[in-house]
Amino acid sequence: MADKIQVQIHPSSDPAVYREFEAKWAALPTDAEGWIQRARDVGAVLAADAAAREQANKSPKAEVALLKHSGLTKVLGLAKYGGGGQPWSVGYRAIREVAKADGSIGMLLGYHLLWSTTANVVGSAEQADRFQKLILENNYFIGGAVNPRDNDLKITYDDEKFTYNGFKHFNTGGVVSDLTVLEGAIEGRPEEHIFAFVPTAQAGIQFLHNWDNVGLRLTESGSVKIENVSAPWADALGWDAEKKKPDLAWLGINFGSLLLPTIQLVFINFYLGIAQGALDFAKGYTVKNTRAWPFGGDNKDSPTDEFYILATYGNFFAHLRAAETLVDRAGSEADILYNKYGSSADGSARAGLTARERGEWAEWVASAKVVATDTGLRVTAGVFEVTGSRATASKVGLDRFWRDLRVHTLHDPVAYKNREVGRFLLLDEVPEPTWYT
Repeated sequence: MADKIQVQIHPSSDPAVYREFEAKWAALPTDAEGWIQRARDVGAVLAADAAAREQANKSPKAEVALLKHSGLTKVLGLAKYGGGGQPWSVGYRAIREVAKADGSIGMLLGYHLLWSTTANVVGSAEQADRFQKLILENNYFIGGAVNPRDNDLKITYDDEKFTYNGFKHFNTGGVVSDLTVLEGAIEGRPEEHIFAFVPTAQAGIQFLHNWDNVGLRLTESGSVKIENVSAPWADALGWDAEKKKPDLAWLGINFGSLLLPTIQLVFINFYLGIAQGALDFAKGYTVKNTRAWPFGGDNKDSPTDEFYILATYGNFFAHLRAAETLVDRAGSEADILYNKYGSSADGSARAGLTARERGEWAEWVASAKVVATDTGLRVTAGVFEVTGSRATASKVGLDRFWRDLRVHTLHDPVAYKNREVGRFLLLDEVPEPTWYT
């Protein structure tokens, strides 16, 4: 199948356009508010030409360079290796702030933060430390070719290494990454999976450059063929390199299943950011450009005096505030679990996490996803009612918020999150860990 797809190389944005920020942001923030402000500053840079960049649809090499210059790629990392040392709640806020300006780049940052910390969740303590050092000291950007809806990559192996082969219809950020996370199953042993970091720039990773969707156009989420890509056994996350088997001390406990609600909350935060960005953008447009309706019988001189405009904006703002409060609560729950069970250097605390604790957090995440999806889609579509027909012009770019949100909210059906929360409420059941829960 992969061989039949037309490969088209898209032009890339030029990293040099953001070179000034490498020196400007050389010093990393030192506290949570500083990191969130840094994310706002990045958003301000991106917002200046977000609509034009989205329409140009160039591979986001420059935008990834900007994220690297800002240090946001390091916000969760260990301080001893040059990271920000911040908890996930701060990382989630950073994703949200960037997504307000540019949903694609907010998504790329979110996926990077997830994949760059994968070893912290499913790897051994030694691997977690080693890969943190590698990623942070080199300021690497991480992509991932882990799409559970496709067949697993097939893994063969010998005494020295294991080797991936296969095809993924979607990967995110791989084209602009330094390392790519791969995941596959041992051939003939489909229950045994291996995650690993591999260098992106190698002949065996063949990107098809075929991402051409209506939204999130700058995420490089197209297909990739994996052909004889190998890694040493020491890099098989959570595996015993001598026995060539999963090490149950790391993969036989509940802690590894935190990976899935963690990434779901990444999604939710850029959903919320996109919706908040749409409301902010529309507000500015209404104040500056929208005209009052002259045929209503209670005519106003300004659109900001019109009842329906005020009521609509007020309703959207109230619902987004409620969504933000719920999303922040889910982020706080993440901090509690990771601090309690994931902060020990030797990983010894990980085994203490119970399935119930994990499941209750997953239901905070599921609830947040339902509300952020429903509210976000309503806001990003509804703002046109209060901006007017001229706001549909391509040069305005207001449509990109809805397109971005609509594309990713189809990643996995929110209806199943509604059902999941319903079972939790009615039957007191926490969900079994899956690729999407």
